Amino acid sequence: MHEIGLCEGLVELIQQRAEGRRVTSARVRVGARHAVVGEAFDQAFALAAEGTDLTGVVIELVVTPATLECLTCGGRAESADVLAVCPHCASDQVGVRGGDELVLESVCFGEETADVPGHTR
Repeated sequence: MHEIGLCEGLVELIQQRAEGRRVTSARVRVGARHAVVGEAFDQAFALAAEGTDLTGVVIELVVTPATLECLTCGGRAESADVLAVCPHCASDQVGVRGGDELVLESVCFGEETADVPGHTR
């Protein structure tokens, strides 16, 4: 499960961005060529975040497609399947571009209870 390696790095990156603030969620864009499985990614993030201040943080995973360029017919298409064939002529002679990114797009922070007006302890 390669997702665990991706998530370990993601936990470190989110913690750096948070600078001690409480994180509620984050949005991650991952290219199709990483072949990430959503459920496995969620489990891997939960495991990587276990015992940190990111335990329970919700990750929104957005998978971006790769661009296929057919060497047979010259057609172009986007695909989330890294083993795709040309949708125009069914050739498996395709070049694949893009779809290899891994980007932390956003981090959402929650209010600390000490900062909430009118809150008493």
